[in-house]
Amino acid sequence: MPEQNKPTVSVAAGKGGTGKTLFATSLAVALNEVNPGQVQLIDCDVEEPNADILLHPQITQQTPVNVLVPEVDLDICTRCGQCAKHCQFSAIAVIRDAVLTFPDLCAACGVCAYVCPTGAITEVNRQVGSVAHGSTVQGIKFVQGRLSVGDQRATPVTKATGSQTDDSMITILDAPPGTACPMQETIEFSDYCILVTEPTPFGLANLEDSVATCQRMGIPCGVVINRDQAGWPGVEDYCAGEGIDILLRIPQDRQIAEAYARGETLADAFPQWRDELVRVYNDVVEALLQTATTKVKE
Repeated sequence: MPEQNKPTVSVAAGKGGTGKTLFATSLAVALNEVNPGQVQLIDCDVEEPNADILLHPQITQQTPVNVLVPEVDLDICTRCGQCAKHCQFSAIAVIRDAVLTFPDLCAACGVCAYVCPTGAITEVNRQVGSVAHGSTVQGIKFVQGRLSVGDQRATPVTKATGSQTDDSMITILDAPPGTACPMQETIEFSDYCILVTEPTPFGLANLEDSVATCQRMGIPCGVVINRDQAGWPGVEDYCAGEGIDILLRIPQDRQIAEAYARGETLADAFPQWRDELVRVYNDVVEALLQTATTKVKE
């Protein structure tokens, strides 16, 4: 596959439980079969990372993710209260002679240190998560972010994880579910977003939110319908009306569910699916090339 035809593809879903990670890992396995050693999977679902359960990588390195939080030198502090006054997140408070900081609320904006008239506030590192690096036996390069237990600051860890993309490789980003900041931070690193959904009214409602998010961010998207079955055409009708490609349909199949429960990807458990998964990626590449050609002509 030519170097310029290796876009970064994110895999997202409007809600959890749609099979997003199963599809992302299966896509990585299938692509690695035809592009050995040229595939990278990055698990950006830092609050509930689980791509390792399906890919079984050997982790060789752990890198901490830090944010800056205030530290107050009480010997210099005059208790003027300017830091608390300007903090928009109530992460610092001055109560009589006490100065209290709340690192879990801090947005690491640095305004408290900036407005302190005596220079009593310095910013120090606080670890909020980590990024693991490794590879699978088959040669898939693996990166996974993990938020520290009890911490709520997912976005810095998501950014640190997503930034590990390697332009020389076929990169698959497994995004967090939903459409909040962590999902947006992830798909921002990608050229195309594959949205995994299920053919239910709930699945359609979340798909609509996901599509709207991609459109606002200017990221082209296509849809994979998981647990597909006859009887409810809502998702198909919506995609047809919006001009969104349905890239793949994965049927409602107990054998697939059992393989997933055993920690097997679709590509590992059912080799006949590998060609279809590779086709999905090739269709994405073709769609991006057509879009680029159209823009050049305009």
